[in-house]
Amino acid sequence: MSKTSPCMSCGACCAHFRVSFFWGECASSGGCVPDEVVVQISPSRVAMIGTDAKPVRCMSLAGEVGKGVSCNMYAQRSSTCREFEASWENGEHNPSCDDARAAYGLPPLQPYDEGSNAA
Repeated sequence: MSKTSPCMSCGACCAHFRVSFFWGECASSGGCVPDEVVVQISPSRVAMIGTDAKPVRCMSLAGEVGKGVSCNMYAQRSSTCREFEASWENGEHNPSCDDARAAYGLPPLQPYDEGSNAA
């Protein structure tokens, strides 16, 4: 039985952190991130629109944080998003995940047994 990712009911990271990355990940440079969803923040870096100023919320985040969310461009997301893991998703704690969840009043994720679907 496969476990359900806690990210599908969270989304706090997408509404808490600036999502910035090298401009070479943009479609116009041969990458996969659509140009229309980013804003330039330095000569070599871009950020997802909505994460470049407070309050933060990535324009590609759909749904309600802590209830049920999805990414409107999941297959085209940046390396920053691809590399961010929920705490304990691969057996390692991610304090940044805890910080984002806490900002939305969500408890930190707990380690789970690989044989269960609990997160």
